[in-house]
Amino acid sequence: STRERTFATVTMIRQDYDLEAVPHLSCIGSTEAGIREILEDYQKQGVRRIVALRGDLPEGMENPGHFQHAADLVAFIHHFGGFDVYVAGYPEIHPRATSARDDVAHLVTKVRAGADAIITQYFFNPDAYLQLRDDLQRQGVDVPVVVGVMPITNFEQISRFSAMCGADIPQYVRRRMEAYSDDPQSQYQLGIELLSRQCRLLLREGAPSLHFYTLNQAEATAAIWRNLSL
Repeated sequence: STRERTFATVTMIRQDYDLEAVPHLSCIGSTEAGIREILEDYQKQGVRRIVALRGDLPEGMENPGHFQHAADLVAFIHHFGGFDVYVAGYPEIHPRATSARDDVAHLVTKVRAGADAIITQYFFNPDAYLQLRDDLQRQGVDVPVVVGVMPITNFEQISRFSAMCGADIPQYVRRRMEAYSDDPQSQYQLGIELLSRQCRLLLREGAPSLHFYTLNQAEATAAIWRNLSL
């Protein structure tokens, strides 16, 4: 299963490379006993941080089980103890949310259920992150809001991803990237430049840290990291 493969990968990273791995754990369709078992297994491996997600109901399954929402999983892990819990946040609103207000309220519910930090979906409009941060602060939420960063290594691919997950690509980004549609190397370098500038701006604005969605292409992330001199 996906959960078993994730556990095997986390174990390998810790044992072979002595690095801390942070598994993602989805709850839809799961039982309390099943979640408790995987938490116990992770605890034995020394895992101390988990990203708690709702996930999608498997095809053919109608009953979501004990965990209806990510907040239910967060509360369960919080009660279990021993883990820092990260949850997902959407600066440009979750595609299934009825409104921006409801989306922020849902995120606040996850934090009040016991989440220790938020990792955002990627975005290319820094104002969206700053607005979410300010909205949360007005609700009395002061947990770290980690910036999700998606390096642009293939603009056509990123455009498809963004259309599916609701991430807006600003017109100035789209036009500059499309100007190099016949020059992949220049397009790649422009993507590095744009995301380096965005990361630099958000760190200056007080963002606590960055979370890179690498798509198994580490060099773009490394290039941005070098540009930031971190």
